[in-house]
Amino acid sequence: MNLVLRLVVTGAALWSAVYLVPGLELDGNFLDFVFVTAIVLLANGVVKPIINFFSLPLILLTMGLFLLVTNAIALQIAVWLSGAFGLGFTSSGFFWATFLGALVVSVVRMILEKILTD
Repeated sequence: MNLVLRLVVTGAALWSAVYLVPGLELDGNFLDFVFVTAIVLLANGVVKPIINFFSLPLILLTMGLFLLVTNAIALQIAVWLSGAFGLGFTSSGFFWATFLGALVVSVVRMILEKILTD
C-alpha cells in the first residue's frame, strides 16, 4: 500500500477514534489533522516496532494481549508529539481514552486495509 493510501486510511481511523471515544479531542483545522495523522503513522511505523521488540517477553506471556498496550503507548506518544507542536490532539487519560482510541484506530485500520487491498 502506498504512502498516500496509508495516510488516508490512518486519517479515517483517527477521525473515527476521535468521534467515538470520549476523551480524545482534536481541535484545529484540516491541515492540523493531516499533520496529526502523519505523526500517528510515524509512531506506528517507527516507535511501535521498537516498543514491541523490547516488550516481546510480555507479549508472549500474555499471548499477544500486551500488543493492545503497545498500541496505546504509540498513540500516547503521538498525542505528546502533537501537543509539542501545538496541533490540538489531546487525550484525557491513558487508560480509557488512549487505550480505547488505540483499539478503535487498530480495528478501523485493519478493516479499511483489508477492504482497500483486496
